[in-house]
Amino acid sequence: LCRGGLAERLCRLQNRERSAISFWRHQCIADDKIPSDKSGVLIVKILEIFEECTIQVAICQQLEESPATLSLEDAVINAEEPILKVLFTRETAAHLKSRPQDVIHIYPPWQKLLVQNSDVPVIMNTYFSQKVLLSEHSEAREKTYGLTKMLIRKNIISLAQTFRLDDPDDKLHQESSDNQVPCAPQTHNHGDSKQHPSALSAVNDSLLEMVESQGAVGWREVQVRVVIQRVYCLPAREGYRSHTQGHKSLLSNGGMFYRLCLLVQDAYGMFSEVQLQSLSSTDDVEQYCRRWEGKSCCLAGMKILQRTTRGRALGLFSLIDSLWPPVVPVKVPGQSQDSEMVTNNLPPPSFCYILTVQSGKIHMEVDEEEQISNLYQPPAVHGLKEILRMDGCNERCSFWAQVLYRRLQTKHSVPIDQREMLLFVTDSTLQNVVHGIPRVVVVSVTASCVLSVEIIEALSAGSRLVFFKDALWGNGRIICVERTVLLLQKPLLCSAAGADLSELSGPVRLDELDSTTQASSVCALRGTVVGVNESTAFSWPTCNRCGNGKLELCPQDRELLYCNQCSEIVTTPVLKMQLEVFLSCPSRSQSTVKVKVWHEISVALFALLTMLLFLQTYEVQSVLGKEVGLLNCYVHSVTSHPNCVALEEIVLL
Repeated sequence: LCRGGLAERLCRLQNRERSAISFWRHQCIADDKIPSDKSGVLIVKILEIFEECTIQVAICQQLEESPATLSLEDAVINAEEPILKVLFTRETAAHLKSRPQDVIHIYPPWQKLLVQNSDVPVIMNTYFSQKVLLSEHSEAREKTYGLTKMLIRKNIISLAQTFRLDDPDDKLHQESSDNQVPCAPQTHNHGDSKQHPSALSAVNDSLLEMVESQGAVGWREVQVRVVIQRVYCLPAREGYRSHTQGHKSLLSNGGMFYRLCLLVQDAYGMFSEVQLQSLSSTDDVEQYCRRWEGKSCCLAGMKILQRTTRGRALGLFSLIDSLWPPVVPVKVPGQSQDSEMVTNNLPPPSFCYILTVQSGKIHMEVDEEEQISNLYQPPAVHGLKEILRMDGCNERCSFWAQVLYRRLQTKHSVPIDQREMLLFVTDSTLQNVVHGIPRVVVVSVTASCVLSVEIIEALSAGSRLVFFKDALWGNGRIICVERTVLLLQKPLLCSAAGADLSELSGPVRLDELDSTTQASSVCALRGTVVGVNESTAFSWPTCNRCGNGKLELCPQDRELLYCNQCSEIVTTPVLKMQLEVFLSCPSRSQSTVKVKVWHEISVALFALLTMLLFLQTYEVQSVLGKEVGLLNCYVHSVTSHPNCVALEEIVLL
């Protein structure tokens, strides 16, 4: 807030007001009596209660001042006094817990508002109010009623009716607003809607109007129609597990639990994130993306989990910004919908409501047979070359790439399920580049990015084409964070925006090691062996069928090796080894290049090292000066003091 501005002054005033109200109520409770000063006190008897726009409206009749010992039945009603309409805020109403026939004392500074063309005065500023129990009989009645929940009628007033818009659709909203429904604490499953047709009769198209009219407690009587822009998973908080008892979570990986979430948008352009609590673990995230994205749905049985802002949820708003401005004109509250509206100049949303279901029950109707909504914005697919040239920061991007190599960060202080994974990817736009842009880029997959079981298994099996949807680009890095989705199939709807999305033809080429090579990257290496680190050299035999590296001596013949996984004798084991060699590379002539060669060895180097390590009768001089062909390597570190590059030979997927 601007220092000294109106907003800051209003905030201070509201804080002082809340403090004064709390102090006054605390004083009344501590004194255990009604304040003795009756000057200016308005005494009313409630005849009827209903709720409108989150305000509780009480139709009351003013009482003549009477002693506190007077019973409720004997309270004198002045027939000549006009009927009053008393307004209570949500907090005041929750404190009073009023019912019809209750007597309320309203202390100054209450105000009376005379509305034009209305005979009923309105009483406002009723923060200092107290319910009066006039007899023991009334006190007993209060205790009895306190055990049951009061059903309060709610009048749903649409924005169209408030602003007196003349659209044909607005007349329908006006008619629906006349259907007043009870505020009963009930929710419905999918099958319950047929049994209770009146409970979910009203359908709205404004998320903000639903929040203002229904409040944070929950939407029980009406539905809101929205468009599903994105479907993704989020890691569940610790408290989530207690809400899923008796249900199967969507995904469970190493003890981690996840929620299926929807990013929805209403007809006014407002976004909201809907967090669904439980689905079958056999369901796949990819199928929900295909079935639901772009479709309209009606939500009911929701409650507000949080109202978040841009500063508190940068990841969420980076996704919202990628969907802004809307592709079609949206409705604007207070304006006629007949006039043409320009969507380019609309300011992006500054807040978003996080919604969740109530009591583990949900009512959500998705019309999967319906055509894709005009408001839906499919992911804009770009080539990696185009993404690397983007100037923005923290922008969402979608691309289709070949995964060549994956590597899990090995920080031992971090649990395995919280470690970052690096995926090295390329596409046709990078393989055809001559200079200036790398042929392979690294994509960091954070622990908050939920990977489906299908994706994990596919990456373990070999190189795959993967669709990265809504990854984050900024500061020269591509990061998969919360709300990023990895798919094995391209979405049915996506905008290519003229990008070259042709598949790779021919073998993949890596950039050769040079002065621009950075740590945590991959490169191709060639050079001459100038040294060997004998202290780190070792080798071990593996099974030529399954690759098991823990072979044992055969019990029947101690000269043969036995594989427990295959349950067979290994007659031709594959020798795997590790050795650190120092190379002289023309591209880094001033640097010491140290390469860890292990597991799968290139053919040219394999025969040489097999002889050296297996027979153990070698001389280092026989290795020195040997030429090493193009090796695919991962760069561990690049230092300038000393000038050294540490690499490790890798096998591409």
